[in-house]
Amino acid sequence: MLNSLDLPGRPQDTRVVVAMSGGVDSSVVAALLKREGYDVVGVTLQLYDHGAAQHRAGSCCAGQDIHDARRVAEALGIPHYVLDYESRFRDEVIDRFVESYMAGETPVPCIECNRQIKFRDLLDTARDLGAAALATGHYIASRALPGGGRGLFRALDADRDQSYFLYATTREQLDLLRFPLGEMPKSAVRALAHEIGLSVADKHDSQDICFVPTGRYTDVIEKLKPEAAAPGDIVHLDGRVLGRHAGVMHYTVGQRRGLGIASGEALYVVRIDGEAGRVVVGPREALATRTIRLRDVNWLGDAPLSSLPEAGLEVAVRVRSTRAPQPALLRMRAGGLEAELADGEYGVSPGQACVFYDSAEGRARVLGGGVIRPAPVLSATPARRPAETLSRA
Repeated sequence: MLNSLDLPGRPQDTRVVVAMSGGVDSSVVAALLKREGYDVVGVTLQLYDHGAAQHRAGSCCAGQDIHDARRVAEALGIPHYVLDYESRFRDEVIDRFVESYMAGETPVPCIECNRQIKFRDLLDTARDLGAAALATGHYIASRALPGGGRGLFRALDADRDQSYFLYATTREQLDLLRFPLGEMPKSAVRALAHEIGLSVADKHDSQDICFVPTGRYTDVIEKLKPEAAAPGDIVHLDGRVLGRHAGVMHYTVGQRRGLGIASGEALYVVRIDGEAGRVVVGPREALATRTIRLRDVNWLGDAPLSSLPEAGLEVAVRVRSTRAPQPALLRMRAGGLEAELADGEYGVSPGQACVFYDSAEGRARVLGGGVIRPAPVLSATPARRPAETLSRA
């Protein structure tokens, strides 16, 4: 007989490690499992230690958040451990984030944190502690599949769904991961926190880039890689040099405001050439993308990717966390996996994720995803810089 976590045995005979960030969501998970009788152990990862983050609303995994997690664990009467992962987090998340921006990409550090730290190293810790499962406060659902194994599904609360950030979870990890909040709306979680009397019941939710103490990611990049602030040319697709920039890190594909140039036409960032230090701009229609090339693909579908039909597999994809899934075809090409969008998309940014679902509607199953590779853009190499074309806004 299986318990409420789809594990064999009674709750009191089942040890569960809860990843406690110090926020309301993970605290409610620990409280619910404790109330059901599970042998709960709380673990908090110290990922960074910026002084400005100690009391900044929206931070996580440092300073006040560790204190909050410890207070909740004490109130619940469960063991609590704090593990110092600062070095691992810096190497696997922060440094990769910086390198990606310098290459002209727009990375999603939460995906790497889940992939490299929370769902790899923390799972190892859970096993070392003799746990049958690792539970987190993420808004995503995990269910047993008819053919065996477990699958990922969008959360009940569509506004809180975090499937975009968790597509890189592997099949092996899913066997041990549990997401109790996947079937609950955020309002109910807050209500439970008040009912239980948790000290963090009204605490603000954490922000995506948790390790940026000032809210300005460029400060972190420039501190770690001063060369990221090297100036360069802002170039039109037709080869004209329109101005200068103070570092490619200040730009993202699709950006229109704050380009620092004056022009008689509406211009957008079309491509960022990190190696050459150039920002390429053009009209909005130049941002249109129908085919997306992918790297570092994680596949969670039933059939292997190698068996994709030649005509392509019909799926729904999200190219940004804030955008709704849209119909697409997945095709395996000589250069790797590609997603062909039925309606196209504007401003697809290299470094972001493209996440696959079996449907564009409701509680769709997550089929995996990959990192968006730069699309080839035809642009002339400027041979000159006419004085009349140089101007600053």
